[in-house]
Amino acid sequence: MEKAPLISVILPVYNGGPFLRQTLEALLAQTLEDFELLVINDGSTDDSEATILSFTDPRIRYLPQSNQGFIASLNRGIAEARGKYIARIDADDVCLPLRFEQQAALLNDRPEVAVVGCFIIFIDENGKETGIWPEDRACVSNEQIRQALPHFNCIAHPGVMGRTEIFRQYPYRASQQHIEDYDLWLRLAGDDKVIVKLPQPLLLYRVHTGSVTVSVIKKNNIFLRHFHCKRRYLAGRIRERKWNGFDFRVLAGMCRDAMVAFGKSIKQRNAHV
Repeated sequence: MEKAPLISVILPVYNGGPFLRQTLEALLAQTLEDFELLVINDGSTDDSEATILSFTDPRIRYLPQSNQGFIASLNRGIAEARGKYIARIDADDVCLPLRFEQQAALLNDRPEVAVVGCFIIFIDENGKETGIWPEDRACVSNEQIRQALPHFNCIAHPGVMGRTEIFRQYPYRASQQHIEDYDLWLRLAGDDKVIVKLPQPLLLYRVHTGSVTVSVIKKNNIFLRHFHCKRRYLAGRIRERKWNGFDFRVLAGMCRDAMVAFGKSIKQRNAHV
């Protein structure tokens, strides 16, 4: 029987465009080589399939499917994973060489940790560094992350690695589309799962005109999106009878989001009068 890999890397692809090759090359150049790379092609209509098939590395498991969306692709990858750990990456981001080695070492050394993230550096279409994410750098320990999450997301989704059983216990929820990662962090923190971050940049996070960060999130009122995310999260906690002190803080954060979102909508409406 074939030995299971240490890590299963989940890479959903939908029209990966000009960045997919660099993403794949960086993954295959990781210093820790004991991984499988699950590439879920979610019905791409560009040359993504040709790019994927041009690689012959045996660690790649190509999983084509009709277009089902990002969350369905993530959950399929989780179901197919054979590794002890799951690592996330998006089709336009770039892993730095030591990422898997350092995150797996932390999970090996600290069995209480469910998920480990890392610092990110923003890059543009040309790979030029454009800055950092202040909230990312301010939240490293489990305590800092738990204090922040009721108010804002501080974890870059494509830069996390976690235990496979955790991802299977907490599948991504279709009701939280485009904010599914924040919902997952809230659910983990609400159940006292430990989330930490390596305080070093291990991921180049690309922001460009075609990215979800720009095309979906930044074109909408982020406070309104956070309000609805927390509302759905808290409704689930009530249904499951899990309410605790963390959830009271999420409720307070949700109320603040509602007030800020309302203020922004009034300001935008007046600006168009």
